[in-house]
Amino acid sequence: MAKVKTNYTCTECGGVTSKWTGQCPACSAWNTLVETVIETGANNRFSNQHQGLAQSAPVLSLADIEAIDVPRFGTGIEEFDRVLGGGLVSGGVVLIGGDPGIGKSTLLLQALANLSKLKKVLYVSGEESGAQIALRAKRLAVDAKELKLQAEIQLEKILGTLAEHKPDVAVIDSIQTMYSDALSSAPGSVAQVRECAAQLTRVAKQSGVTIIMVGHVTKEGALAGPRVLEHIVDTVLYFEGDTHSSFRLVRAIKNRFGAVNELGVFAMTEKGLKGVSNPSALFLSQHDNPVPGSCVIVTQEGTRPLLVEIQALVDSSPLPNARRLSVGLEQNRLAMLLAVMHRHAGVAAYDQDVFINAVGGVKITEPAADLAVLLAIQSSMRSKPLPRGLVVFGEVGLAGEIRPAPRGQERLREAAKLGFSLALIPKSNAPKQKIEGLKVVGVERIDEAINRIREFE
Repeated sequence: MAKVKTNYTCTECGGVTSKWTGQCPACSAWNTLVETVIETGANNRFSNQHQGLAQSAPVLSLADIEAIDVPRFGTGIEEFDRVLGGGLVSGGVVLIGGDPGIGKSTLLLQALANLSKLKKVLYVSGEESGAQIALRAKRLAVDAKELKLQAEIQLEKILGTLAEHKPDVAVIDSIQTMYSDALSSAPGSVAQVRECAAQLTRVAKQSGVTIIMVGHVTKEGALAGPRVLEHIVDTVLYFEGDTHSSFRLVRAIKNRFGAVNELGVFAMTEKGLKGVSNPSALFLSQHDNPVPGSCVIVTQEGTRPLLVEIQALVDSSPLPNARRLSVGLEQNRLAMLLAVMHRHAGVAAYDQDVFINAVGGVKITEPAADLAVLLAIQSSMRSKPLPRGLVVFGEVGLAGEIRPAPRGQERLREAAKLGFSLALIPKSNAPKQKIEGLKVVGVERIDEAINRIREFE
């Protein structure tokens, strides 16, 4: 019996090597190489099964191609449509990932139930039986009479169902449970995930069916399988937040038809996921009186400005090396900001433990949060609260300057709408026209910002 030939594939980048090493030679990731069987006879499987897809596409001049706006159709869930960029697109492929039990299947079942009233929809489940899904639909009290369901994991049978029923929207839950007979590897392997996703994407582009794939995530929170899974789809959505909390955040990290980093906020209820109309209220703690170490920032998530409370706790350290811990913000940036504050504002924290937290479990990646972090730290060190009704934003440079943030006018209008009365912002973001109810103070350097705050105390 001939020996089975294998190679090793990286689960991060999809790179292939003939022997196992601790580090991937392509992307330098550690412990990501998994053994896969070298498939034979794969050169003809696309031409045998998909003769239409094997034909060469004509070569056209870009000037001869008509630019047409992509039509969209809503899912009936406003926050979900916001993250998608306005709704689903015919022929689009959406990949949605998140921790187990966070609400992926619940959200998609609600969306399909709404869509089934106007369009033909198909729910393909590889993880649950039809009875389990029917029980969930009954518990959520959704009208799913027109929703078609198939419990199947073999790719060829699923493709046959898509060709026979021709649905407008199909959900694949999940892509890691699917397998193709063209490959001998087990479901969930790198080769199977890549193959099934590629064939489903080809069918979506050829037939115009919108396909939504559910993806498992690793313990680090990234989508399981090679990164090629993210590259071939049009939209990638991630569920964020704690499974023990009643709130869920859905973020778009890739979208060929809309804004990236768009955020949708949901509340988990007995009737499923419900959109939150005023998400800023979730991220602001309700203090009767101002407390030290608390500062409110207006952050921009896609096209939506959000007000988030940044909390800081500074305490004397019993250890030789003081601790630096950041939740919801980048930890390396915190160390840099502490050095800037010491160098350019004369405030030292080298013998202090510094803890930073973004309230509500939201993750802030933009540098416009720098000024709020420094003011919260300074407030905690002095044990004096910041002025009531203060909101700030601005990026802090290594030279101590405060750089402008994009869409400053939208941030200020959102703060004024929610009742904030004082804004400390970069001078370059100062509005030309006065915003009713909001006093705007523009600053150019971090030491100037700290001095202006002390004047308002």
